[in-house]
Amino acid sequence: MGKVLAICQMGGEFVQNKDGTLTYSGGEAHAVDIERDMALDELRNEISGMFNCNMEAYSIKYFLPNNKKTAITVSNDKDLKRMVDFHVNSDTTDIYIMKKAENRVIRSVVADSDTTTDMTTTTLATVDGSSKRRRVSVDWANLITGVGQVFESPKAFRDTLHKYAVANKFTYKFVKNDTTRVTAECTAEDCPWRIHASKSPAKKEFMIKKMSDEHTCGKEMKRGHRLASQRWVASVIKEKLRDSPNYKPKDIATDLEKEYGLSLNYSQAWRGKFIAKKELYNSLEEASGQLPWFISRIHETNPGSIATMDAPEGSKCRFFVAFRASLEGFEHGCRPLLFLDAITSKSTRHWRLLVATAVDGEGEIFPVAFAVVENDSLENWRWFLEQLKSTLSSSRAITFVCNGQNGLLEEIPLVFDEYGYPGYCVNQLIEDFTAQLDEEWTQEVKNDMVDHLRHAIYALKAEEFNQCLDNIKAQSEEVYQWLMETKPERWSDAYFKGLRYGQYSSNAVEIFTDWVSTRYELSVVQMVDLVRCKIMEMMYTRREISNGWTDLLTPSANRKVQEHMNRARTLDVVCSAGDVFEVRDDSVNNVVNVETWECSCRRWQVDGLPCMHALAVFERTDRGVYDYCSKYFTAECYRLAYSSSINPIPDVGQPIACSSELIHSSVTPPTRTRRMAGRPKEKPADPRISIKRSNRCSKCKVYGHNKATCKMPAQMDI
Repeated sequence: MGKVLAICQMGGEFVQNKDGTLTYSGGEAHAVDIERDMALDELRNEISGMFNCNMEAYSIKYFLPNNKKTAITVSNDKDLKRMVDFHVNSDTTDIYIMKKAENRVIRSVVADSDTTTDMTTTTLATVDGSSKRRRVSVDWANLITGVGQVFESPKAFRDTLHKYAVANKFTYKFVKNDTTRVTAECTAEDCPWRIHASKSPAKKEFMIKKMSDEHTCGKEMKRGHRLASQRWVASVIKEKLRDSPNYKPKDIATDLEKEYGLSLNYSQAWRGKFIAKKELYNSLEEASGQLPWFISRIHETNPGSIATMDAPEGSKCRFFVAFRASLEGFEHGCRPLLFLDAITSKSTRHWRLLVATAVDGEGEIFPVAFAVVENDSLENWRWFLEQLKSTLSSSRAITFVCNGQNGLLEEIPLVFDEYGYPGYCVNQLIEDFTAQLDEEWTQEVKNDMVDHLRHAIYALKAEEFNQCLDNIKAQSEEVYQWLMETKPERWSDAYFKGLRYGQYSSNAVEIFTDWVSTRYELSVVQMVDLVRCKIMEMMYTRREISNGWTDLLTPSANRKVQEHMNRARTLDVVCSAGDVFEVRDDSVNNVVNVETWECSCRRWQVDGLPCMHALAVFERTDRGVYDYCSKYFTAECYRLAYSSSINPIPDVGQPIACSSELIHSSVTPPTRTRRMAGRPKEKPADPRISIKRSNRCSKCKVYGHNKATCKMPAQMDI
């Protein structure tokens, strides 16, 4: 078991040397033993006792061996284990407790006069020969160190690149920008600077793979840098605005001029402050006002529903909702299968939706619970899973399928114990796998590799799976090792421990994104109630449709059984003792056990519907086909999923007609928060002008009309 002796240091500052390395100076130090299996919360508690501080306001950082230029942040248990692994052969290791709002770095520069200057101050020569002192963000200028630097996520890399570009006075554009890779290049003409980052082979961190050495454009930045958007200004001043609520726009513009050399006008500074204030205070005001009232209204109008709010220190509130109709529908009518997704909408940039959706008998999503959070961090996901666990009444084992981001797959068994089986979303796995393929390979080779992966996913037996993996290994040992590290028992039918019933991915992201996409920015109450209305309409529509079904199975399940039945009629069945039969399929003997609902081909066990071998036995022995189908595919079970209704909350908004029944919508159109692009249609009236000036006719000299409308007859010239 790995163990290191860590020297915890706090209260000092980093000093940057000429070669770019960092040295920690000053502060207080204590020693602590860190074992590999220690949880991050345990370490935080111990440090909190040492220094008598609240660790919520601090972050833990360390240096990699032989790299004193970039401080690595420990943000979860896996980061802590990785730190121990890096230093397990060292006598001691240094960790630094840094305040999140500061993270200050000082560079020591030795001049001719043997004086030392602060890293944030440089002297610039002006045209007239005088010197002008301006603060520049040198720490931002060194945020990106080069190839091999790792980041927690693509978003963290993009944020760092943004600051790096501002500090280094150049603009860039994205060539590729998605969840697995980001490529950017300088916008200056003929400048070859380019940077590319993607997932590391171990699929644990976002890493810079390629980066040009230097710019040829001179990195000349205009005084009004286009990267200095309103949101960037808000992100820069947010912490200062928290401490100084009366921070004036003119002071903001002055400080940005001094610190970054940017010349912003009053209007730009004011809008940046407006956005920062909104991000800082709106959620708190809503949490203390609207949300508690809304929670009580949910409980009153929908008894048995769960609605809870949590406001962690130093972050926005978290709001969890699970309506009684959804919980009962999942319990009685849906498979024990939940898909976990995080949804971001352009109209709700400050919030993310964490959703848990089930699947009904038709393979369509069934929303069970959702939460509104600040971000989809592991901490927020853990809180969401804990709320979900306390909400579900039965103790049946549940399979969870997600995209594997932020360590969520490891978190599921910790929260649900033996009742939770983690699964990797197949679509996400294929996308991540494709990103690992060598860019120099031909498209034909890449397609073959993806085909091998697909066959491995749907392989029902171990020998089929191993054959597919051997084909991948023959092409690339590195890709094969990456695939094995994703743990095949989380995605291959040959080894999967839970039950997916043939459902490998979900379209919940597209549906929820469509639900909450509006031209207006929604508050938490508006977003939650908009989702409530959509679910209410969906449940009503599907309930009405299912009332017209006459078959025992749902239409999609019935079609699948009929397709298998057509093939089953060509198979030979050999009767054996009791409920065990032998079915010959293309010279392959398959054993069917009717009593245990099993076939040696394993299709029956995986899908929940009889395979063609089992159907051949039923045809031979005159057994009822529908008696051996999973109940989750029956029309009766489908109707149970939608038998309950979500009740309206009429006093939240105005009523609107929804489908065939009247549903009270809770979404009142909010006030537009952003100025629309282009010139205003009409010039705003000046409130200082209260009296309009009357027209004076040039013909009769009377006020109230003009020459064109004058009724006085024209005089004849004499």
